[in-house]
Amino acid sequence: MAPALDPQDFNWLCTFLRTESALVIDESKEYLVTTRLHPVLKEFGIATLTDLIGRLRQRPLGKVHQRVIEAMTTNETSFFRDVHPFDTLRDEILPELARKRGAAPLNIWCAAASTGQEPYTIAMVLREKFPDVAARTKILCTDINQTVLERTKNGIYSQLEVNRGLPAPLLLKYFDRKGSEWQVKPELSRMIETRILNLAAPWVGIPPMDIVFIRNVLIYFDVETRRSIVGRIRKNMAMDGFLFVGGAETLLNIDNDLTRATAGRSTLYRRAA
Repeated sequence: MAPALDPQDFNWLCTFLRTESALVIDESKEYLVTTRLHPVLKEFGIATLTDLIGRLRQRPLGKVHQRVIEAMTTNETSFFRDVHPFDTLRDEILPELARKRGAAPLNIWCAAASTGQEPYTIAMVLREKFPDVAARTKILCTDINQTVLERTKNGIYSQLEVNRGLPAPLLLKYFDRKGSEWQVKPELSRMIETRILNLAAPWVGIPPMDIVFIRNVLIYFDVETRRSIVGRIRKNMAMDGFLFVGGAETLLNIDNDLTRATAGRSTLYRRAA
């Protein structure tokens, strides 16, 4: 295990992460920081965390800086994670939007897509219950972490990953076996578009979204950053669009122009009338 950072270096790193990615790290997370940065030391042949911070301080933003940000980004995800949002999507949201949109395209945004299990889950729900809608749906997958976003684009998962939440019939129907791994079939992958995006930084070119998933992400930002991100997401939502956040997250006192609603067993948000 790499030795701990001295307080001055730790404070500099916390400021760097907050500035470049809006991640909020405090003293209680020092063990997490040292654990996650140890592989970065090995990757770049850097001897100590002190040397790593020195390199970050001295050089312009580059690959090492990006890897540090990626190492500190939480990428916990699984297929059909928490189940209920996808039941609500299938039973409540998609029937309403399919009726309203008719033959128009449907835009869905997974704003922190990680390694792609969430967007591919959405794609499977569409293909299973609304194949005509699936044919004209685009799922935009964004993440600050280029490494995990490449995995979303490639759509290749280990046996352990597909064992986490993915029903066997859907695995056999929508994935091809590739040695010890499984690859998403083209009928799902062609629904997916990937894009590097820092949610805390300005963004352009996001089309109006019918459905936005930003689950289990906002908890890592401070209140003002949450307000900024949610406000810009709201402006990118269709007037009758839907916003899903994590089961333990709330937008109370974050954005008064979003209204909390209950659908099925899920809590979600809609633009205020």
